[in-house]
Amino acid sequence: MGQNSITCDTKTIQKMKEYYNTYLENTPPYAVFRAKTQQAAITAYQSGKVLFQGDKAAEEARKWGGDTHANSKKKAAKPTHEKQPPSTLFQANHIGSDESGTGDYFGPITNCAVFVKHEQMALLKEIGVQDSKTLTDEKIKELATYLVEMELPYSLIVLKNEKYNELQSKKWTQGKMKAMLHDACIKNVQAKIQQEESSGILIDQFCMPHVYEKHLASEGRKLDPHTYFMTKAENHSLAVAAGSIIARASFVQEMEQLSDMAGMPLLKGASGKVDIQIAKIIRSKGEAFLSSIAKIHFANTKKAKNLL
Repeated sequence: MGQNSITCDTKTIQKMKEYYNTYLENTPPYAVFRAKTQQAAITAYQSGKVLFQGDKAAEEARKWGGDTHANSKKKAAKPTHEKQPPSTLFQANHIGSDESGTGDYFGPITNCAVFVKHEQMALLKEIGVQDSKTLTDEKIKELATYLVEMELPYSLIVLKNEKYNELQSKKWTQGKMKAMLHDACIKNVQAKIQQEESSGILIDQFCMPHVYEKHLASEGRKLDPHTYFMTKAENHSLAVAAGSIIARASFVQEMEQLSDMAGMPLLKGASGKVDIQIAKIIRSKGEAFLSSIAKIHFANTKKAKNLL
């Protein structure tokens, strides 16, 4: 069995946790999460070390880069792919796409693609457009309202929990759901801008490009040849950052509505506190009610049942 480890910052580990959220297992001591896929077992520790174990451990570790250490003590080459964006894209007219809610037990997945022109970028910077994860909910709502008032061409799609759970029961992975959401939003924006000059499309990377293309192909769709993928794209592209803000504002609004349905303020994330809240909801409204407000295949459901 192969074994590789990499060192990551806190933000990357959180992104990894969201990426592997459908494969999460019980978290061992001093760890942030543990997940087991068909490729490898992944354990991320509070120290920043992430351990990959399994026949395809090296391949899985290479998805995340960082300082990689194999059993041979040799450093693996930093991974890349041919769909990395050129640096010129960030200052050119382009479409950016991002999603929100993927790592949260409660609430839907929201996805937004936005077209931004070069001449609009200075204003977006001035008003504080940046990665939505660094902003408060109130600031996100304020910025999203401003972005909509600017009449930036955008497309927002909300994958409600009932539909999410239906697709998951049909063996759709969350990765496939996200790929189809990105693709639909991007195509909607392209239809809106029509003849506007765009230098390309940038997607905040949640899987390798060939996997994304495989998801599209499974539903008879093709990748636009001018599409690029980049992790932490919202830190480089104002179009992706704008998409992340509108998507997150929508997620926050959806969570408020679901909280009214549940009769309590629903918690974000997928922590142990969420497990306790799930148990309370099951007691008060029944387990079937969860399908309308939650991603029920998350490990939290089973953990909550153990608390009853």
